[in-house]
Amino acid sequence: MERLRATDIKFLKGVGPKRGELLAKELGIVTCADLLYHFPSHYVDRSRFYRIADFSGDMPMVQVKGHFVSFSVQGEGAKMRLVGLFTDGTSSMEVVWFKRIKAIREMYRTGMEYVVFGKPSSFSGRWSMVHPEMDTPDSAGFARGLRGVYPLTEKLRNRGVTSRTLFTMVQTLLGTYCRNIADPLPVDIVEKLRLMSRRDALHAIHNPRNAAELDKARLRLKFEELLYLQLNILNYSRHRAARTGGMRFTRVGTFFHSFYSQVLPFELTGAQKRVIKEIRADMNSGRQMNRLLQGDVGSGKTLVALLCMLIALDNGTQACLMAPTEILATQHFETLAPLAAKVGVNIKLLTGSTPKKQRDVIHGQLADGSLHILIGTHAVIEDSVRFRNLGFVVIDEQHRFGVAQRAKMWRKNTVPPHVLVMTATPIPRTLAMTVYGDLDVSVIDELPPGRKPVVTLLRYDNHRLDVYRAITRQLKAGRQVYIVYPLIKENEKTDMKSLEEGYEQICDVFRDYRVAYVHGKMKPAEKDAQMALFVSHKADILVATTVIEVGVNVPNATTMVIENAERFGLSQLHQLRGRVGRGDGQSYCVLMSKQTIGKDTRRRLEIMTSTSDGFVVAEADLKLRGPGDLEGTLQSGMAIDLHIANLATDGAIIQMARDCACGILDKDPSLAQTEHAGLLKEIRSIFNRVVDWSMIS
Repeated sequence: MERLRATDIKFLKGVGPKRGELLAKELGIVTCADLLYHFPSHYVDRSRFYRIADFSGDMPMVQVKGHFVSFSVQGEGAKMRLVGLFTDGTSSMEVVWFKRIKAIREMYRTGMEYVVFGKPSSFSGRWSMVHPEMDTPDSAGFARGLRGVYPLTEKLRNRGVTSRTLFTMVQTLLGTYCRNIADPLPVDIVEKLRLMSRRDALHAIHNPRNAAELDKARLRLKFEELLYLQLNILNYSRHRAARTGGMRFTRVGTFFHSFYSQVLPFELTGAQKRVIKEIRADMNSGRQMNRLLQGDVGSGKTLVALLCMLIALDNGTQACLMAPTEILATQHFETLAPLAAKVGVNIKLLTGSTPKKQRDVIHGQLADGSLHILIGTHAVIEDSVRFRNLGFVVIDEQHRFGVAQRAKMWRKNTVPPHVLVMTATPIPRTLAMTVYGDLDVSVIDELPPGRKPVVTLLRYDNHRLDVYRAITRQLKAGRQVYIVYPLIKENEKTDMKSLEEGYEQICDVFRDYRVAYVHGKMKPAEKDAQMALFVSHKADILVATTVIEVGVNVPNATTMVIENAERFGLSQLHQLRGRVGRGDGQSYCVLMSKQTIGKDTRRRLEIMTSTSDGFVVAEADLKLRGPGDLEGTLQSGMAIDLHIANLATDGAIIQMARDCACGILDKDPSLAQTEHAGLLKEIRSIFNRVVDWSMIS
């Protein structure tokens, strides 16, 4: 494999400098290894021939055997095309080319037998194929059985590089360089899991004889790819745990016990108690804690964070909670400060708009240790913010902070503080094992008693009057309402509803009630003023964009209407829905949509109406949309391009790879044993850096 990674693709027969440059630019294929791992996106069955006389309806990709009767060049200029009349003896169709007309006309002859492969389309009662694949029945490259279709770009197609071109290149590569590919996996793993060899899998993925062989090849290549990923993540995590010592919090003292027995507003759920035990074990382990706390909206993560910060205080250290927005930081402060003050805890708020006089007080109290907990935004990571002894850091909605920003909190003490990162965006288990694989994960999967699930309804534009009547009933009962729009201003290019248009309409329909509005382009002071009207119930309706997705807590708001709900992703809809259902009253989320939406979109929205479980929603969203950018960048800053594994659908293989990686590292932490030499070489090559595995042995 090293030879393949070192060989420029331009030196492969049939490629050359110009085509090599094009492949590098369009597909990122720079070396022969890149080409070998450019797998087909799907496969078509080339085992049967179709008859033109049997064509009907919406045809799939098919192949037909026959000959050309005639060729003619039609049209002029940009509309010029080459049309070949093709027959198989049962009927005829047109084969059309719009590009490379002269070269194609010289390539094919009338009367000769060809196999034509493409997608037929019918126009005015006549069948045609545009730019099909062409073969002769005795051609060495003629596909029989399953044939891979390779991902391409429009520019490559325009330059004459087709899926067939890539297929031919891969066959040349397999025949020239790939006869003796070493297998990096230990023999015992290959035998135990009954995996194909790497060489056989690479050959079969490009040339599967049947579906069963294709499945075996995919399993081998996915497992190998995910094993390297898990080995790298687990190495990073174990390395950091061994290298980074942490404060040992051995006692639970007055702050915690007083709060728990005298102030705690309600009994903790079983899930909250379990998570606190997991965090306590980390804090007493002697290593720096790095734990991800997942919990659906309203599950009580913030209360768990406060109790853990009180343990830090009981061990003579300070704590800090960092939130991504001023609204969310202020909300945390207003929630926690009155509770904590009852047991003598000093909490302050630091944001970008904190006056200098208050900043000076905060800086002084941090330095002398009299300030116990600091809550704030990015302002808390400024160099001027110095703690006397920071021991515990909570980062809320952590995905909104970069790795470098989080790392700054580690450097606020000579001994790195324990770190708890929280998210209300449920993360599917497969992503938790990969994207956040270097963090320990805790999950609060239980809502506090008395919380009622939000009733979610799908309604179409012709139901609008009924929805307005339902809103009126809630307003008359003294409740408040959110109405969310996807756009701020009207856009001629879309038929989506805008906030500006909607605000006027809502003010007109509900003229007996006060309407506030917020959107992302407002000045912070103006936005805060409008939000304050709603929070204080001086406004009954809040018209907003998705700026309210995170950080708005109004328990009296029991109804949310989301306009053009079909334009939002499932996870975002779930986050928006989380703004209601925060009090003891029954809450409702109404998804407004056009009636003409497609089947897949309707199915997506119906998922929202069928469950209020954020983890179910997140799993469905991942499967529908795919993992996107999450595949490329890991929490620790390590990166890998997944060529074939899919974090959305390959959960069982991810678990298998993780279990295997754990076993390997338990047995051989530095991968020093001869049987693991191939693994170490692959990891160093893939991650493009030398990992000092000996440091974790």
